[in-house]
Amino acid sequence: MIQKTEKIWFNGKFVPWDEAKVHVLTHTLHYGLGVFEGIRAYKAEKGTAIFRLDEHIKRFINSAHIFNIDLPYSHDELMEASMETVRINRLEEGYIRPIAFIGYGDMGLYPRSNKIEVAIAVWPWGAYLGKEALERGVRVRISSYIRNSVNAMMSKAKSCGGYVNSQLAKWEAVRTGYDEAIMLDSEGYVSEGSGECVFIIRNGTIKTTPLTSILEGITRNSIIEVAKTLGYEVREERFTRDEMYISDEAFFAGTAAEITPIREIDGRKIGVGRRGPITERLQSMFFDIVHGKEKEFEKWLFYV
Repeated sequence: MIQKTEKIWFNGKFVPWDEAKVHVLTHTLHYGLGVFEGIRAYKAEKGTAIFRLDEHIKRFINSAHIFNIDLPYSHDELMEASMETVRINRLEEGYIRPIAFIGYGDMGLYPRSNKIEVAIAVWPWGAYLGKEALERGVRVRISSYIRNSVNAMMSKAKSCGGYVNSQLAKWEAVRTGYDEAIMLDSEGYVSEGSGECVFIIRNGTIKTTPLTSILEGITRNSIIEVAKTLGYEVREERFTRDEMYISDEAFFAGTAAEITPIREIDGRKIGVGRRGPITERLQSMFFDIVHGKEKEFEKWLFYV
């Protein structure tokens, strides 16, 4: 259950959590066209800091642009609203969810006169796949559902309706005894998890899926930069499920998942069957960065 906070920023004003409501005929509720972001705030050494807020808001705006959603707020206004929502709720550490959706009005598939509504909510949220998973790793399966094709959905937008695909994959994984799913793309190559990017490590080289068919992950980008700083070779290239099976290490990366090791895929143990040394090093560096302990990467922190 979400641990509710006091206020939600809703169309430019703060309203009590329980009063942030929409009509049952809100257009996006019926047709799924809306965009959102997932952002984390961390309790850093100098106070609460939002990780890569600028990049997240840019992606939010880009997602809206891709779907011809005209946001009524600027980049700077959304930045300040996000920080103020954290402040007003006295949130030391947690999750930030901006969302833009098509409001009540015309029905049908061309609701161009309907109001675009924007909200930002925050709440405390721990490790997405469980705190113990950060060390022990998770069990995953290759999903029977493929990732939305680039010609069926817009892969560079973080859209509400796009996550129906992700829910199918996640539900299938959990109902068959796994923690998470990995989806292949329309050509059979590894794409991403239900809500995370995928990395594998073989012979000291780190590989991750290229941006051809996946969302431009901000945590993914962070891991690539951190890994290169630590001296690792990083390749953005396609790979198959069987290459994952014989990898030395594998992990998920995302705002919610942070860096979560993968210990098993389709009943096959990955490496030693727990968090590997390179994953652990990246994970340790990542958590030092978000908690303000790495000065080189303090540019990624937006203190509230």
